[in-house]
Amino acid sequence: MTLESSIFNNIHKLPEPIQQSVLLYTEFLVSRYAKDSAETTEDAVSQNLHLAGSMKGTFVLPLPDNFDKPLEEFEEHM
Repeated sequence: MTLESSIFNNIHKLPEPIQQSVLLYTEFLVSRYAKDSAETTEDAVSQNLHLAGSMKGTFVLPLPDNFDKPLEEFEEHM
């Protein structure tokens, strides 16, 4: 017996007011699942925006001509 058929058989054993409650609860679960999956999709999209190198070219600083020269403060350590 599959899960669906087991659930279906159990629901048929319940009185109609309880069946209506089960229906409302399953509708609630479906809507909640839809919201959770939508949030998961939004999270996945936002995570894809944070890829390595995605900020390349955003911060361009004018570097001085002597950028690669050793600093005078560290001459004694070299």
